[in-house]
Amino acid sequence: MTALDLSSPVAVVGSGTMGQGIAQVALVAGRPVRLYDAAPGRAEEAARAIGSRLDRLVEKDRLSAADRDAARARLRPAHSLGELADCVLVVEAVLERLDVKQQLFRDLEDVVGDDALLATNTSSLSVTAIGGALRNPGRFVGLHFFNPAPLLPLVEVVSGFATDVTSATRAYETARAWGKTPVACADTPGFIVNRIARPFYAEAFAVYESQAADPATIDAVLRESGGFRMGAFELTDLIGQDVNESVTHSVWQAFFQDVRFTPSLAQRRLVESGRHGRKAGHGWYDYADGAERPEPHTAEKARPPAYVTVEGDLGPARELVALIREAGIQVREEEEDHGTRLLLPSGGQLALADGQTSVEFRDVVYFDLALDYRRATRIALSAAQDTASQTLSEATGLFQALGKDVSVIGDAPGMIVARTVARIIDLAHDAVAKGVATEEDIDTAMRLGVNYPLGPFEWSRKLGRTWAHDLLEELHLREPSGRYAPSLALYRHGHAPDKREGTS
Repeated sequence: MTALDLSSPVAVVGSGTMGQGIAQVALVAGRPVRLYDAAPGRAEEAARAIGSRLDRLVEKDRLSAADRDAARARLRPAHSLGELADCVLVVEAVLERLDVKQQLFRDLEDVVGDDALLATNTSSLSVTAIGGALRNPGRFVGLHFFNPAPLLPLVEVVSGFATDVTSATRAYETARAWGKTPVACADTPGFIVNRIARPFYAEAFAVYESQAADPATIDAVLRESGGFRMGAFELTDLIGQDVNESVTHSVWQAFFQDVRFTPSLAQRRLVESGRHGRKAGHGWYDYADGAERPEPHTAEKARPPAYVTVEGDLGPARELVALIREAGIQVREEEEDHGTRLLLPSGGQLALADGQTSVEFRDVVYFDLALDYRRATRIALSAAQDTASQTLSEATGLFQALGKDVSVIGDAPGMIVARTVARIIDLAHDAVAKGVATEEDIDTAMRLGVNYPLGPFEWSRKLGRTWAHDLLEELHLREPSGRYAPSLALYRHGHAPDKREGTS
C-alpha cells in the first residue's frame, strides 16, 4: 500500500498552531486541504495565517511565488464536517481531551467514506482509546507531528491496538510523501520521544533537588560536555513548564505511577507559582527585560599536575590519555585488571562517573561523561566534602590544561551527563523489548524529535555493552527506590554474546 493519491483532498480538523502547521505541510506537498474548526470564523483566520507564512517562505527563497499561489488555491476553509465527505484522510488536532476526540471521530465516521483514513495528532492520549469509539477502529492511526510541524521533520506513526497494518502503512508512506521522516511505533504512553526523553528532564531536576548543582551549571554541562543542543532547564522554559510537567505526569499515570517516570516536585512548585517559562516571563530563569542570565559555576585557574598515572582502560574516556599527552603532561601507564582511573601526584584518584559516590572512598574525584572529550568545552567534577583540596585542585588543573572549563558539583552519583545517558539507554532497550519500535526508529526519533546528538543505541554502542547497566546498578544500590533499577532488557543486552566480536 502506497501513499494516498495526491489529487484527493485531505482534511485537518482544528485550526490552532498544530492544525495550521499540519495543513501547511500538506499544502506544500501538493495536497488539496480542507481546514475545519468548530468555532465560527476560526478556519478562515487560520487560512489567512497560513497564507502569510507561505508569503514569508517566498521572501526567504524557500518557496516560489508560483508554488505559493498554487498552495493557496488548494486550501479551502470548511464550515461543516459535511464538507469533508470526499476527503481520503482526516487529521485531528483539537483539544487534548479523550471525550472530545472520541465524539469528533464518531461524527467523522458518519461523514467520510469507508476507505478514508482517520488520524489523531495526540501527543499524550491513547490512540487505542480514541479509536475504540469507532465502528471501524482498523482505519484509525496516530500521526504525531512535532511543533512547529513545517520545520521539524519527525512524525511518529502510531498503531493502536486495533489499527490495521494497511492503515499504518498508508499513513507512514503519506507522511514520507509529504517530506517528513516517519517512524513507526506501537501505542504506548509517550510513544517514542515523550517516553524515552523523560530522564533528560528528570535527572537534571534530581541533581538540582539534591543541591548538587544549580540550573545554569547543569544546563552548561549537558550542552558543553554532553553535546545536547539545550540544557533541561532552558529547554523546559522554552516548552513551557506547565506543558512539560503535564506530559511527564500523563506518562507517569499511564504507566501506573511507575517510579521511573515520577514527576519532579521542584517543577511542580515552579508550575504552582505561575513561572511557566519564557511565555510567562519567568521559569527556571528570569526573562524580564534587563534580567541577567546566571552563569554556570566555573572553577578558578589551578595548577595542572606534572604527571598522571593511568591504571587500566579508561573505557569511554580513553581518548583523554592522548589529550593529556598533547597538553605536555607526562603519562605513566600501569596495567590493572580491575581499575580504570587516573592517579594524581598527591595520591588522589580521578575516575569516570560510575554511579558510586566520592564519600565512599579516600580522595576520589569523579569526572562526568562527555560526548567527545576532545571537543567538549566543559567538564564537571564531583567530590565529597572531605576530599583533599589538593586532589580536587590537581583534577581541576588537569582538565583546564586540556582547554576545558571545569564545573565542580556536589557528590552526586552518576553526576549529570552519565546518569542521564544511562537512563535514556535503559528506557530505549526496554521499549524495543516491549515491541514499541525498532532500534533504528528510536535513534531516528530521538535525534530528529528532540535534537539529541546521538540516538540511545548509538550512545550504547559508543559506550560499551555493559556501561549503562553497570552504572545504573550502582545507582540503584545507593537509591533503591526502583528509579535506577536496570531493566531486564538492558541486563540481557549486557550479558548477551557479542556476535560481531565473537565474545561473551
